[in-house]
Amino acid sequence: MKRPNIVYILADDLGYGDVGCNETGGRIPTPNIDALAQRGKRFRDAHATSAVCSPSRYSILTGRYAWRTRLKRGIVWHWDAPLIEPGQQTVATLLQEHGYRTACIGKWHLGWDWPTKDGTRPNDTLPYGAYCDPKRAVYEDNIDYTRPIGGGPTDHGFDSYFGVDVPNFAPYTWFEDDRVVEAPTEPKPAHVYGHDGRAVASWEPRNIVPECTKRAVAFISEAAASRQPFFLYFPLTSPHSPVVPNEQFEGRSGIGAYGDFVCEVDWVVGEITAALDHAGCTENTLVVFTSDNGPELEVADDEGAFARARRTQHYSMGPLRGVKRDVWEGGHRVPFLASWPGVIPEGSTSDALVSLSDLLATCADVLNSSLEDFGELDSESMLPVLRGQEGGRTSLVLHGGDGRFALRQGPWLFVDAPSGSEREEPDWYRSERGYVAHNHPGELFNLVHDLPERDNRYGTERDLVTQMSKALDQTVADHRVSGTPTSQPITE
Repeated sequence: MKRPNIVYILADDLGYGDVGCNETGGRIPTPNIDALAQRGKRFRDAHATSAVCSPSRYSILTGRYAWRTRLKRGIVWHWDAPLIEPGQQTVATLLQEHGYRTACIGKWHLGWDWPTKDGTRPNDTLPYGAYCDPKRAVYEDNIDYTRPIGGGPTDHGFDSYFGVDVPNFAPYTWFEDDRVVEAPTEPKPAHVYGHDGRAVASWEPRNIVPECTKRAVAFISEAAASRQPFFLYFPLTSPHSPVVPNEQFEGRSGIGAYGDFVCEVDWVVGEITAALDHAGCTENTLVVFTSDNGPELEVADDEGAFARARRTQHYSMGPLRGVKRDVWEGGHRVPFLASWPGVIPEGSTSDALVSLSDLLATCADVLNSSLEDFGELDSESMLPVLRGQEGGRTSLVLHGGDGRFALRQGPWLFVDAPSGSEREEPDWYRSERGYVAHNHPGELFNLVHDLPERDNRYGTERDLVTQMSKALDQTVADHRVSGTPTSQPITE
């Protein structure tokens, strides 16, 4: 098999119901995403390993569950050290070894080895992955922006990097390879959404998506001209907050700024596919489009999935229960489309259970490469399913924002907690969807017959509960959060 180019477009907080091709009755037009689905395969049972950002991205690149690391709940916060350990192999290192030119363009959010003025490390005093905003804001005074910043993409298999760390975290500036393009010297303007911190003069969040897209298009053109196979990991900052659609998209969705921002995501997909066509490499390129987790609940600059559904009848979670941070399906079941002409049947769909962590094993399978040196992995090849053959996972461990676990086995979802969510659903939503309270210590749903997760079978399928609980515990026993998780801020 000829080595294909690989383009992986990762949306941020895009819900299963936000794309038209998933046929959930959503109101946002996504013609370019729908066209990509028509050129390849749409997966109806694809999942992030976590319902929040950093752990999901870690799994994509390393093929491992993030709860195996020191991050047992939540995300990587500003000034935290790299979540990917030095020397740990990634999808990018695998592809580099096979002659690929590799680039990461967009949002990193996996930590950095920040250089400091006094030589200390932020996590000497800041607990890893724990929200303590006042202390974190103060720590910025110790960062030395004149020196290289280690632990980022170029230390983990990418030949080049351009983007932002997190769009609503300091520092508010561009990163290129292992440095900031310009040191931030001014307090973040009040009108710029995000946590307090320093910014470069005239920092404008609206520029992030178009600038990164321009860079991605240029990379495709240059890499194709070199005739070297390439891997583009393109993690978008949209439609995550700040919700800042550019002027050409304002009003396009008819449901407000969030919908318009999704329209801008759709535009990005169109730009990337057009760039591949123009470069003459569409026929030998595997394109994946997906999202890192489910839609946001509520943040300061966006009403969130529930309020938007009530106001517009557009359900970002589609028919699923749950949103970002939840171990119910809406927290981690994500849009997932793959196109590869001549390999993936056009206009096809799949109900195979797959995970975003499966990219690593899939790439190794494509290249007929061994992963023996990669250590413990949670990645399984999707290549047979992509080709239209039988396959897919038999089980998958899922992780919520506050550290609770769930397990998929076949059609069953076992939630190892009294609820799949750390927050209450709105009363109107519970009434509309037919959700009722229960007094069981856990939940069990048959997703084939009960996709909205209304019928908790925990009390009637005791043997299955025992079996799945034991299977989950054997896997995660040493990785559970001790005590009662402390709720973190709604937004990251």
